[in-house]
Amino acid sequence: MNYELLRCPVCGQAFTEDGRSLRCGSGHCFDLAKEGYVNLLTGSKPADAMGDNKQAARYRRDFLNKGYYALLRDALAARFAGRSGSLLDLCCGEGYYTAALGQNPALTVYGFDLAREMVRLAAKRNAGLTLFVANLARIPVQDGAFDWATLLFAPFGEAELCRVLRPGGRLTLVVPGRRHLYGLKQAVYDRPYENDEALPAAERLRLLGTEKLAGRIRLQGQADLQAVFRMTPYYYRTSPADRGKLERLDELETEIEFVLAEYENP
Repeated sequence: MNYELLRCPVCGQAFTEDGRSLRCGSGHCFDLAKEGYVNLLTGSKPADAMGDNKQAARYRRDFLNKGYYALLRDALAARFAGRSGSLLDLCCGEGYYTAALGQNPALTVYGFDLAREMVRLAAKRNAGLTLFVANLARIPVQDGAFDWATLLFAPFGEAELCRVLRPGGRLTLVVPGRRHLYGLKQAVYDRPYENDEALPAAERLRLLGTEKLAGRIRLQGQADLQAVFRMTPYYYRTSPADRGKLERLDELETEIEFVLAEYENP
């Protein structure tokens, strides 16, 4: 693990390793967890109350471990196979995609998420990668530290993205495609709808191009059906009656679609 690109979230100074802790020049100290990650959130709110809860993190881990989204994982790994330098996986979740990126020995991979349980699971999956708990709105890393960044299904904060990327650095952003999980919507809703596929409005980052990935998956069993549903924002917007429709199914076939967009930091 390499902590040199991290900065103290309190004062912004660089860290030095002090046993099982990171300590800045002002004396602020953050302990390393046994799994190897570090919690860089500040404030009085308990870390486990931030971001996705433990159950949501485990749903996501279990679903992705089945390989349902291997299409996206493999495309990201192929995209970065010939690249080198430093990479930041923003909102890395439980580390499924971070692990694929970390297979490239020419990349120094960092990843973070707001949810401590997500980062704990990511650290268990990705021994050797630098993982930390932090807020996307204020990432505790040095300015211009990263050659590459990835942002999958997460909020787009352009100012902070531009700050952490070096000039000429690139961001790969992923949003759901138009027909992503449409079969799931058909099973749950009387009037299913397509995604708008809209990319976030960028004022400073320059869009270089997009790529669409499409495939089909067959979900087997209630565990996988519930896991994918609870990974999406649809779950929280769906009535109990519509949720019950999914509980009566044993399997489901659906499209999956992803849009990958690459931006350059001028």
